[in-house]
Amino acid sequence: MILTYITQVSFLLGFVPILVSWIYSELLEYRRYSSHSKVHSDSNLVELENEVGKEEDRAVFLEGLPTSVSVKIHTPSVKSNLLRFVSMDESFLLENQATLRAMVEFGMILMYFYLCDRTKLFAESTKNYNRDLFLFLYFLLIIVSAMTSFKKHQEKSAFTGKSILYLNRHQTEEWKGWMQVLFLMYHYFSATEIYNAIRVFIAAYVWMAGFGNFSYYYIKKDFSLARFAQMMWRLNFFVAFCCIVLNNDYMLYYICPMHTLFTLMVYGALGILNQHNDKPTVMAVKILACFFVVIIIWEIPGVFDIVWSPFLFLLGYTDPAKPQLPRVHEWHFRSGLDRYIWIIGMLYAYFHPNVEKWMEKLEESEPKRRNTIKAAIVALSVLVGYLWYEYIYKLDKITYNKLHPYTSWIPITWLGKITLETYISQFHIWLRSSTPNGQPKLLLSLIPNYPMLNFMLTTAIYIMVSHRLFELTNSLKSVFIPTKDNDSLLHNFLAGVAIAVTISPCICPAAGQCLMHSYELTNLCSELGNFALACVLDNGLTNVAGFDTGRRKKVPLHMQQGQMDNPQKISTQHNLSYVAVLHFPGTKLVAKAQALLLTRSARFSNGPFRGEDGLSKESEDGEHGEP
Repeated sequence: MILTYITQVSFLLGFVPILVSWIYSELLEYRRYSSHSKVHSDSNLVELENEVGKEEDRAVFLEGLPTSVSVKIHTPSVKSNLLRFVSMDESFLLENQATLRAMVEFGMILMYFYLCDRTKLFAESTKNYNRDLFLFLYFLLIIVSAMTSFKKHQEKSAFTGKSILYLNRHQTEEWKGWMQVLFLMYHYFSATEIYNAIRVFIAAYVWMAGFGNFSYYYIKKDFSLARFAQMMWRLNFFVAFCCIVLNNDYMLYYICPMHTLFTLMVYGALGILNQHNDKPTVMAVKILACFFVVIIIWEIPGVFDIVWSPFLFLLGYTDPAKPQLPRVHEWHFRSGLDRYIWIIGMLYAYFHPNVEKWMEKLEESEPKRRNTIKAAIVALSVLVGYLWYEYIYKLDKITYNKLHPYTSWIPITWLGKITLETYISQFHIWLRSSTPNGQPKLLLSLIPNYPMLNFMLTTAIYIMVSHRLFELTNSLKSVFIPTKDNDSLLHNFLAGVAIAVTISPCICPAAGQCLMHSYELTNLCSELGNFALACVLDNGLTNVAGFDTGRRKKVPLHMQQGQMDNPQKISTQHNLSYVAVLHFPGTKLVAKAQALLLTRSARFSNGPFRGEDGLSKESEDGEHGEP
């Protein structure tokens, strides 16, 4: 609870000065506008003539400079901007009025998130699935959108200079949009019967991450720090503040860490020795290396835990409905489902230019030959799709999840811009969880007892807010991540790191909880160890190593495995306290140790540790909550 309050208080402490500064900047703008409106037109003309004269003089001055002299515009440092902001410098506030307005609007939207999902200000309702209604709404949307969906867009290929026939930007954006609509409706109506289809849609998102990032870096060859920072900002800026304001773990919004990971892997694969990317042999080695890395981390037991355990403070997650699962389970499950599909996307992006050329030649061939080849492709695609549907898609979801990493490429092979914002926003202003890290099992109800009217209103607000968040994220990105000024970018990055380190328990509550757990566990082990040692001395025990006293009791199996033989979970001093409690139940010190042990150990049962067998366990339905 303390960390929860710290989270909200930290956000407010940062938001209030920005709100006050924005209001003051609006007041300054109003005063300036009012003063200018009182000036007569003649005075305006005189001032305009003076300004023109000054511009001409300035132009003459610049023309008179030697050509070797360059006029440099010095960008103010972070420190100077911060001082001007704190001192409420009027010129600074007027210069950055649009940025302040965007930041205030962003903060107000987050407050709306909090009111919808963490307070009782609005009602809530349960999900209800009706197949007829579900399909009616989806096909109605298809009919309404048909006019714009079938519009042809011309996008030129970087290789041939001709229009891209398939998988151009407009097609992939529309593809994502249709999948997102069905994905959101699946959540809203709890349409569990299409679970396997949703798994394929998520795999398609990850496929596009590999395809799109590879295409950009391979064609543009832009591995600059600014481009990388902009991509990370796009993926994590909004979700970071959702974690701060709503006290959620990063892994609750698992799409964000997944896309971040696979984007980093594509960037690393192409960025290393990028001057040799035009050589097919080098690209083959890089793609094989990606497969090799995935096989080692995800297929070899134990390696995944070793690799990701240092990042558990960021990637750990505890579902309040299933606290018995280890914190790393969700990350292992989510990332493992789509561990190969991003590499398949890279392969398609690499061979896409060749397929483009082949498609162009096919379109230029004689009609009979062209139609025959197209018919053969369609027939083969239908056959493969039918076999996949019959023997894989129709499996129950637990069995399907085991095959999904190896088969999700099949339907993607044969087969909107605000998808990130709609994915994150749905948790709080369309659906409801009402608790930190909770899955959205309920619906936000702005019009109680009228489910369809409520669906209409909440959906309209939800889409509008998501669109604004997309625009605000991009607006603030252009302010805080300059594209052609690496010095300013570095200064902004260092300032961000300093702020993040200062309020790190608030950015990721799990980090603060892990620190508190570690500190309390150390004290607990020390105290209980002292209790156990006192009991040993009190009872005259001399053979501590063998405990050969004749009064030894049989230790239960779960204690042997969970506490006695698992050094990862608890220290030897903690084990001694268990032995002391079992061997000497009559002493007062041991009774005190027993009480302390039971009360404090319960605090760690839901912490960042494994199950009793020390292994990662899968939940009964093969996942946490919903996809």
